[in-house]
Amino acid sequence: MHRRDEPVNTPCIPCCPNDPTLPMKYEGTSKLRNDVKRYKFVCPKIKWQKDDKTGRNYRKCTCENPCTSSTSGRMVYTYPEKDLRAYPGTLRGTDDWDKTYKIRTSVERDINHIKDNYCLAGRRTQNEKTLHADLILAGITQLITVILADKIHQHKYIRSLKPLVA
Repeated sequence: MHRRDEPVNTPCIPCCPNDPTLPMKYEGTSKLRNDVKRYKFVCPKIKWQKDDKTGRNYRKCTCENPCTSSTSGRMVYTYPEKDLRAYPGTLRGTDDWDKTYKIRTSVERDINHIKDNYCLAGRRTQNEKTLHADLILAGITQLITVILADKIHQHKYIRSLKPLVA
C-alpha cells in the first residue's frame, strides 16, 4: 500500500508529489522473501544513462524541481494485499486488466442476476442447508430457462424466466 501522503490518481497509480497530474512509471512486480507481491513505480522523469567507466546503466532524475534528494528519483512500492480494492492483483490499465475484468464483470452480473431474480439477496433465514437448497434450485431454474428459450428459438428470454412463462 502506498503511504498516505503520496498522491494517487483514479486507477490507483502513485503520482509525483510536486505534480499530482503526472503519474509515476510502472517498473515491474517483485516478490519479497515471504512471497509478498509488490508493484514498483518510479519517477516519470527519469532517464536511463550508461556509465562509460563501468558500462552499467543507471537512473538519472531529470526533474527541474526534484521531490527527493536521490539522484535516481523517487521510487514508490505498493503492496496489493494491503489494499485489495485498490490493487486487485493486476495493474489497472494493462491488457491483463482488460482481459481479467471483462470476464469478472460478466460473472458479477450473473451473480447479481441470480441473487435478485431468484430471491437469494433478501433472505431472512441464515440456515446453511436452506441456503444451499435454494442456490441449487436457482441454478436448476436458470438452466431450464436457457433450455426452454433455446428450444422455442427465443434467445432474448435466456436471462429472464417471467416473460418465458407468461
